[in-house]
Amino acid sequence: MVKGKLILICQSGGEFVNDVDGNLSYKGGEANAVNINQDTPYDDLKIKLAELCNLELTTVSIKYFLPKNRKTLINLRSEKDFKRMVEFHANSVTAEIFVSGKEDFDHDALKTYTERTIGLKLAENVNHHGTPAGATDSGGLSTTPSKASLLRTVRTAAVSPIAIQSDCLIDVHISCQEPAINMAAESLSHATTSSNPSSGHVAEDDSDYTPRSHAAVSSTAQSPISFDYDATPADTVKKRRRTASWKIGANGPTIVVTDSDSKEKLRKKKSRSSTGVMVGNDMVEDEDGVELPDSFDSSSPITLRDEDLPEKLVATWKEGITGVDQDFKSVKEFRAALQKYAVAHRFVYKLKKNDATRVSGRCVVEGCSWKIHASRVPDAQTFRIRKYNDLHTCEGKSWKSSHRTRNWLVSIIKERLRDSPNDKPREIAKSILRDFGIKLRYSQVWRGMEDAKEQLQGSYSKSYNRLPWFCEKVVNTNPGTVVKLVLDGEKRLQRFFFSLHASIHGFKHGCRPLIFLEATSLRSKYKETLITATAVDADDCFFPVAFAVIDIENDDSWRWFLEQLKSALSTSHSITFISDREKNLKNSVLEVFENSSHGYSIFHLLESFKRNTKGPFHGDGRAVLPEIFLAAAHAVRLNGFKSLTEQIKQICSHAYDWLNQIEPECWTSLSFKGQHYNYITENVAEPYSKLIEDSRGSTIMQKIEALICMLSDLIDHRKLESSTWSTKLTPSKEKKIQKEAAKAHGLKVLISSDVLFEVHDEMTHVVNIENRECTCFEWKQSGLPCCHAVAVFNSIGKCVYDYCSSYFTVESYHFTYSASVNPIPGIGTPVEEDGESDTADVLPPCPPESPIEEKPEETKTIDPDKRTVTCSKCKEPGHNKASCKATL
Repeated sequence: MVKGKLILICQSGGEFVNDVDGNLSYKGGEANAVNINQDTPYDDLKIKLAELCNLELTTVSIKYFLPKNRKTLINLRSEKDFKRMVEFHANSVTAEIFVSGKEDFDHDALKTYTERTIGLKLAENVNHHGTPAGATDSGGLSTTPSKASLLRTVRTAAVSPIAIQSDCLIDVHISCQEPAINMAAESLSHATTSSNPSSGHVAEDDSDYTPRSHAAVSSTAQSPISFDYDATPADTVKKRRRTASWKIGANGPTIVVTDSDSKEKLRKKKSRSSTGVMVGNDMVEDEDGVELPDSFDSSSPITLRDEDLPEKLVATWKEGITGVDQDFKSVKEFRAALQKYAVAHRFVYKLKKNDATRVSGRCVVEGCSWKIHASRVPDAQTFRIRKYNDLHTCEGKSWKSSHRTRNWLVSIIKERLRDSPNDKPREIAKSILRDFGIKLRYSQVWRGMEDAKEQLQGSYSKSYNRLPWFCEKVVNTNPGTVVKLVLDGEKRLQRFFFSLHASIHGFKHGCRPLIFLEATSLRSKYKETLITATAVDADDCFFPVAFAVIDIENDDSWRWFLEQLKSALSTSHSITFISDREKNLKNSVLEVFENSSHGYSIFHLLESFKRNTKGPFHGDGRAVLPEIFLAAAHAVRLNGFKSLTEQIKQICSHAYDWLNQIEPECWTSLSFKGQHYNYITENVAEPYSKLIEDSRGSTIMQKIEALICMLSDLIDHRKLESSTWSTKLTPSKEKKIQKEAAKAHGLKVLISSDVLFEVHDEMTHVVNIENRECTCFEWKQSGLPCCHAVAVFNSIGKCVYDYCSSYFTVESYHFTYSASVNPIPGIGTPVEEDGESDTADVLPPCPPESPIEEKPEETKTIDPDKRTVTCSKCKEPGHNKASCKATL
């Protein structure tokens, strides 16, 4: 969605109900409409939805459907998820989202969130009682729709559908009493672009909507922008810089142009340069210059309440040091307060004495009178300011030539990562430059982020030391779980396998014997790989069975994983394994699991087919090749398979040659002997890859915890979802059997024997109900009766469900999700430096070195046509007289 808006239909208070065709519908509750665009921050949307639906902010859960898919709900948990949802609905005008959580919206809870200028436009609330949309709000604004455009119908259990009108959307701008001063455009770049200030109005045409600084209001109340008194230091300074002067009007304080003296002060403030903050123990040198953002935009007026003035936020730092006899809990708390105090007052100090019992500091400018001295009070166990002179005679010169301290930088980055854990070093460097006027190198921010993440999440390397603890704890809390930890001679992690009891039980009692093998990078500096074994439940949804973390992905590690998987499952049934053909796992699978079958993942085959498909192309061209490839995979007769591959040959001979290299018994329905699987064309590894990406930077134990939480949530959700199913088969299979039943109407059935029947369609087919076979081969391939078999059952009065595979029944689905994952207390707790002595040390693996390609040596070839230089002095070839070293 490059331009324009997307209207979110936000439904809450109802419940999901399964339709006959397996689709989910939302019944009851109420609906609201919120207008967003591609620049709307996810946190702002979450806050707005919590307020609209009266939900506790920390418990808000947001879900949505993909376009044309009403079966699977997608969670909306992060900024990346939100952007992906907007991309999915790029061609839509509206999108439905479903909001749930605990009731009772707490306005005080907003203090824990960084407030930004929200890029939302609140639409008229969609109620269920037909309230007129033209109600006047408290700010005197009214809406009068000029034309109605039906966008979406919201259904509830008790009322008729409600039409939402696109022009009921309100975009409110509170007009300034005087022209607004320019504001820092860069500081508002995440949510604001320039726009023309105007009085309150109704947006007639907003097709080129861009976010503007405005107060979002509903039909009943105005919602001015609020500020967080407990905001982070960066937010404090940011908001202070956005503040100019204020004029009290009818709608509260408004930014206005100051008098000439104020303008002069503003120009002086903009002309000041600064290079850093205080000097302390940990110096981080920086040779870069300093750039203060001085570009301003006067087009975006902001309206604030009197109690939200930014001066109160700045005061939290400015009043950190009050004077003599002020007490602090420790010397560390005193140093932190002094650092923030110096940043708020824009000066730099240096510490002449700095230890656990005393700290003495003075301004870095020689001759400046500012001094401070504090020391420990043994009796009171506090740290107290003894001497303090708060007068500066340097006129702010110290702020122009200073260095960053590592501790201060880490504290700022840590506060930013709490709110936005996926921020990149360049983004943080830009925000620090914008908020503090301090320009940092990429390497400085990167090192600061490493320290900040370690303080927030614990040490990544020390987290491995908790693996033995986890092996013991998970078996105690989830009996029946299988774990295996393998270390090398240096106690470094080599391989770690775990399969929870809930997964083992679900696979053995509910899933068909079909397992997909995938590998995903753990996205850490140690280059570990996550190996997964994933089954398929009765409704064709993926079900995690086992996980392993390995140092290097090779044939030996895969074979080890398969051996552990065999030990965990301990089943004698034949299992069909599916893997990427490029991993070459066929031999290992067939050696470890006797009497098993192995096939190639259709998803990976199709991707490889597209990569290796090169021109020239003829006929319909390259676009139709993937479709023909899939048709060939699903062909059940040899003639049909040959006809499809011949079409590929006619379009592209290179694609045909590539296809001939793959063994047909590993991917075609015609030749494959194991469980039918090639209709599954999704990427099995995608949920794991997304989970690892979302937890990128987390420790190994936190990633393991995320995997376990994913499995636990999946089991709980599907158990609850299936509790309302009333059909014999799962929704996807019930839909398929109903489709076959519809095609069976009108077919002529002739009885040959008790078990053999002839069915006349376009051609004659023979159905054997004892062997569950039909000459169309569909019954044997899918496990569900084909239309010819259904016609036979209708003719002889037998129940079609008695001849369906037991793997597709709701009962099997319930067995799959009958065992729950018990919580593991303390799994996410960072390891302490002084860990338990009886716990064996586990070190992270050594990352494999990237292979260095050796360049082939260049051999000099003698050109026969090239003239050879001969020395005129010694008569020897290869040099001339000037370079001759011969002595005559």
